[in-house]
Amino acid sequence: MRIVSLIPSATEILATLGLTDAIVGRSHECDYPPEIKDRPVCTEPKFNPEGTSREIGDRVNDLLQSALSVYKVKTDILEQLQPTHILTQAQCEVCAVSLSDVEKAVAALTHSQPQIISLQPNVLADIWTDIQRVAETLQVGCKLALSDLQSRVNFCEQKTQFLGADVVPSVACIEWTDPLMAAGNWIPELVKLAGGRSLFGVVGQHSPWLKWEELTTANPDVIIFMPCGFDLERTRTEAMQLSNRPEWENLQAVKTGKIYFTDGNSYFNRSGPRLVDSIEILAEILHPEIFQFGYKGKGWEELK
Repeated sequence: MRIVSLIPSATEILATLGLTDAIVGRSHECDYPPEIKDRPVCTEPKFNPEGTSREIGDRVNDLLQSALSVYKVKTDILEQLQPTHILTQAQCEVCAVSLSDVEKAVAALTHSQPQIISLQPNVLADIWTDIQRVAETLQVGCKLALSDLQSRVNFCEQKTQFLGADVVPSVACIEWTDPLMAAGNWIPELVKLAGGRSLFGVVGQHSPWLKWEELTTANPDVIIFMPCGFDLERTRTEAMQLSNRPEWENLQAVKTGKIYFTDGNSYFNRSGPRLVDSIEILAEILHPEIFQFGYKGKGWEELK
């Protein structure tokens, strides 16, 4: 079995299933578990990923509006690797290589005809389904892995389900800063499991653009930054830039010091096993009197 993973969440699913050694190639974004970093890189972005949020967003939008793909599959590398399976996604053209691009790349191969496994998660239950489908396709067990993940989710849910309305904070999760975008898909679900009330985004639906007027009118108790593709320090920089806006100081979350930034790239934006870590991070942020998992400093920080 020779597997190429073209999305970080799939790589993490494979690792959870004990298949790290079977991975022969990865995407340019796959970086966990750390030992995966020595595998050949099979994708690359068609845009410059450096710059401000606005600059990156404009470059991506220009490609999409021109009906062009955001990422490129390195067909020559796939040809050399001769994979038996390729894992990709059909959930978001901005997040990773699209399914259609992978299908075109596979059709061009002459030395192998790998089976494509495409993931399309929108809610937490879909991640469990994806793990099970990958396991069944690759003929490995997943019962223990899924049981462990679900037990961690259940622990957080049980601790928060009887909280009174007065201690369940309203939460704005920000997935992009310029222009503003709230977090959708599974994020509102994770917020609820962690004992919060998500103000923006609908469970199972793509992340919505957000106007500053909407944010100030909703006036959340807590604001959590989790930009797609940004690590902890990059997110700190992006969040700090917003503090220069005139509306900033009037926000309730700013007045009470409940502004947080997270490593969205490692946790919240990856639809894999570490979404359970993401629930635990949210639980630590929203209810430190109940939860202490030890993520502070590596998964999240307060914005001061």
